[in-house]
Amino acid sequence: MLDNCADFHQTHLIGGTCWRGTLSDKTVGLIGIGLAGGALAKRWLDNGWTVVGYDPDPERRTYLQEQRGSPVGSEIDVAHECQRIVLSLPTSHVASDVLDRILPVLAADAIIVDTTTGEPKTMIEMARRVTSRGRAYLDAPIAGSSEHIRKGEAVFLVGGLDEDLDRCLDLLVAASSRILHVGEAGAGAKMKLVTNLVLGLHRLVLAEGLSFAQACGIDPQKAFQALIESPAKSEAMLAKGPKMLSGDFTAQARLRQHFKDVQLIQSAAEDMSASIPLTNLHAGILRELIDRDLGDFDNSVILKAFVDQLGPPAASESG
Repeated sequence: MLDNCADFHQTHLIGGTCWRGTLSDKTVGLIGIGLAGGALAKRWLDNGWTVVGYDPDPERRTYLQEQRGSPVGSEIDVAHECQRIVLSLPTSHVASDVLDRILPVLAADAIIVDTTTGEPKTMIEMARRVTSRGRAYLDAPIAGSSEHIRKGEAVFLVGGLDEDLDRCLDLLVAASSRILHVGEAGAGAKMKLVTNLVLGLHRLVLAEGLSFAQACGIDPQKAFQALIESPAKSEAMLAKGPKMLSGDFTAQARLRQHFKDVQLIQSAAEDMSASIPLTNLHAGILRELIDRDLGDFDNSVILKAFVDQLGPPAASESG
């Protein structure tokens, strides 16, 4: 532990203190090169790392090669070549299946860093399976979109042992702005659901607010400017407001993926008898948009639950 954060490239703020990671071979294995995985790969490569990666989609392997990474032919190949292996997969069930394939060939000092947004109970079970074989496991979901990752603004929410986090700190620092160690294995997955619950509702409220402003006869551009200068300001607003205003719904994080996350929140809430009435309402709105074939657009497309597009109000007639 360090008392200050002067050497930021080798240290990172975690819960108010700084830790110095074990600086080791700058090679990382990556399984899953989708939106988030591709952004992670580029971030590491731009910081001088070697990325050995696999994705079942040949186009994603080609992308990695174009970014100067090293694509391989299978998950097994990644496990053979790398000590530290990052999973960036669509669901925890997919991650669990991948773990089944690579677990028998993991090196004795291997560590799995699972960035998948998944079911906490599944990820806790994955941690048990890995550690029972004497290997290490961190669940480290990412708070932030692929755009945040590319800009180095993402936050890792980490569950696992202190010593395992220390072994991976240089790896995580290179791809993020902050690392928050929130507890034992599974705590990162739980905190990611909490984060996604709040972020999703922020986007929903912003979309409703902008459409309400338009209905009130206020130019949405001016309404947005007023919002970001007021106590209503949020990071979600800064990230998604410009996309809502411009109608550019090119995916940084897909609405369909967030609906999957909301379903995970609903499942976890049912297990814990937690009350989430706003999230249940949100889930219904997301489902309607997916039924309208909007699921593969950016999360900012939630605007279309209220208005098809924003624009300056029509000139009112004088009385």
